Amino acid sequence: MRAEPQAAPYRADPQILSLAEWLADPVDPARFPLHELRFRNGLWDKAVGLESLSDEQWIAHFGRFELLPDNLPRPLALRYHGHQFRVYNPEIGDGRGFTFAQLRDGANRLLDLGTKGSGRTPYSRTADGRLTLKGAVREILATEMLEALGVNTSKTFSVIETGEELERGDEPSPTRSAVLVRLSHSHIRIGTFQRLAVLGEDEHMRQLVDYCLAQFPGPPPPVDAPGRDEPAASLLHQAVERLADLAASYMAAGFVHGVLNSDNMNVTGESFDYGPWRWLPTWEPSFTAAYFDQTGLYAFGRQPEAIRWNLGQLGVALRRVCEAEPLVAAFNRFGECYTAAMTRRFCWRLGIVSRGIETDSGLIAAAEKAMREGNLGPDDFFFRHRAGRGASGPIAEALASYEAVAADHPYWSDPAPQSMLIDEVEAIWSAIAERDDWQPLVDKVAAVRRMGDALGEPPAPAGLAA
Repeated sequence: MRAEPQAAPYRADPQILSLAEWLADPVDPARFPLHELRFRNGLWDKAVGLESLSDEQWIAHFGRFELLPDNLPRPLALRYHGHQFRVYNPEIGDGRGFTFAQLRDGANRLLDLGTKGSGRTPYSRTADGRLTLKGAVREILATEMLEALGVNTSKTFSVIETGEELERGDEPSPTRSAVLVRLSHSHIRIGTFQRLAVLGEDEHMRQLVDYCLAQFPGPPPPVDAPGRDEPAASLLHQAVERLADLAASYMAAGFVHGVLNSDNMNVTGESFDYGPWRWLPTWEPSFTAAYFDQTGLYAFGRQPEAIRWNLGQLGVALRRVCEAEPLVAAFNRFGECYTAAMTRRFCWRLGIVSRGIETDSGLIAAAEKAMREGNLGPDDFFFRHRAGRGASGPIAEALASYEAVAADHPYWSDPAPQSMLIDEVEAIWSAIAERDDWQPLVDKVAAVRRMGDALGEPPAPAGLAA
């Protein structure tokens, strides 16, 4: 059974103020004509001491953005650059969101409350700074499913419908609007470091490295790593471990993020910012999520390589404040970290005890072959073969030597697994768009959380826990 987030008192701790002068711009939230509370995360509000807020107070803080006590004096739009589909873009930053507050949870982790759709900022360019209600609903579904599948993800904390009519080219317009708040460990991106490197702000780079090491601590580099005491090298070691685990978790979940640009890569290894995502209908490495990804750069099977490439850009940026050898040594660990994470997560989802990387890698190869030949998606495959059940042929031989984990949760007796395929997502949205019927969304969130309970605690990542 998965443990619920630990309840904690409200503890404001706006650490980002120490960097804000050169990291961010103070901004004002948009004023909306409507504030209709559509989603409130009843699992995670208690983790940061906000469960006692009434719905009216919730709307005041997360729809009108009245400041939380002793927290940031103004919202902050973060500055960053990034590679977008491998093309460097220095003209980005928080264009429709901001960091609203920072708090400590029961495990003393520093968490951000950040927004999406909260209005224009200095980085909006020609955009309106808004979020469609459909986009917000899709983000609820993505984060809930990923959390249940053990992925280190931001949490959708709040969605409030805002009563505007938005024009969009990729969905029927005018369409309804919303403002979303997410809870996450950090919004420090690889692109944050890239910006400092391009601008030659080496002292700020050192300060940002120190901030990340202090606020998002992780394991030290291997004892034989060259320059292991160099702060920038330590940070890259941690980022490699965490993002290798994230890549593996995407693959074991059958998830395609769709836009793995370096400005969408958080150095804490936490997945966030969900746009054109999809789950695999069948195991197909070339499957893409974004209609504009015409070369398949971020296809399902290319995600580990895409994340590794982004880590290379972090290493290039950190070269401003560190010698090359320690950074290269950290970067070169990605392959081994990814393989270890993949076997760990694959066995967890199958409900079996790992037998070591070599044996587990053989099992993964057999499972991928079984999915391709059987035209199965990962949701069906893992459900059918949980704890070694239902196997035949080569996959049965591969599973025969594994010890099973107990599969006594009632979920494993359901007629079919939970999934999040596009047809179901569209049906949930259609109920809202056509009849203002939110019950299918409520039911789906409950069903996905039940699946998460059945799967239990995910294997601990090498870095920051989810």
